[in-house]
Amino acid sequence: MTPAGGQERLPAWRRFLKAGVLPRAAVILLGVPCLYLITDRGGLFFLLLVDLIILLGLREFYVLMKAKGYEPFEALGYFCSLAISWYAWHLGAVVPLILTASLLAIMIREVFRKEVSQSLGHMAVTVFGIMYVGWLGSHLILLRQLPETLHVDESIGARLVFLVALLTWATDTAAYLFGVAFGRHKLIPSISPNKTIEGAIGGLFGAALVGWWLTHSVVPFMTPLAGTILGFFVGCMAQLGDLVESLIKRDAGIKDTAELIPGHGGVLDRFDSMLFTAPVVYYYFRFFIL
Repeated sequence: MTPAGGQERLPAWRRFLKAGVLPRAAVILLGVPCLYLITDRGGLFFLLLVDLIILLGLREFYVLMKAKGYEPFEALGYFCSLAISWYAWHLGAVVPLILTASLLAIMIREVFRKEVSQSLGHMAVTVFGIMYVGWLGSHLILLRQLPETLHVDESIGARLVFLVALLTWATDTAAYLFGVAFGRHKLIPSISPNKTIEGAIGGLFGAALVGWWLTHSVVPFMTPLAGTILGFFVGCMAQLGDLVESLIKRDAGIKDTAELIPGHGGVLDRFDSMLFTAPVVYYYFRFFIL
């Protein structure tokens, strides 16, 4: 069957190969066991893993901002983001202090810049990077440490982090497969021309299904209905997180933040959704479940 444009539509298996399904599958097969082992071990190893994600993701974000003509204070951004993650590891006792000190230091530093024509923009993107990558990313640590905060079984923390990862990846994978196989109608072409409504629906369905399944294995203290609802909500947030990063990249005029991960682009491309899903799951369990 030939579409209106006159070009024959490729078979599904050809579309999957052309879209880079093999590199994606290889990264998932290697990445999931590594994440599980480090998350299960916890402690300093998990903190360093999250810090590496934050550093690389923030670096990529600042590359995007410099492409827009801004000059963020990178060193301050890295330091403040890592400080937030380390204090989150210590149960977040002084996170407000770190955020306050970061904001004051960035504004004071701008006073001494010679060129002041874009001072507001330079300060804004520096702070936004800290909050977007550093603060949201630190919720992975808060989630891993949550059982210690609430004085419940310590092993639950690893389960919650893995829950976030599996639901987020289920959303991404299902949206990708449904989009390649059935995608016809563009979702928001002005932001991400390759994403389709069919893919978005598939992502929600995949996340809800995996959420239901995980209540029988990873999080048995949740009911199947609660797991399904949480999966659906995480699926929504995961796709919104991906769209937000696509919006930032499109505004900066850059397709991928980096080529660090085959088939996935940079660290920010891979973990953009988790920056949205980790806080949602953390506060859900913090206030309603545990």
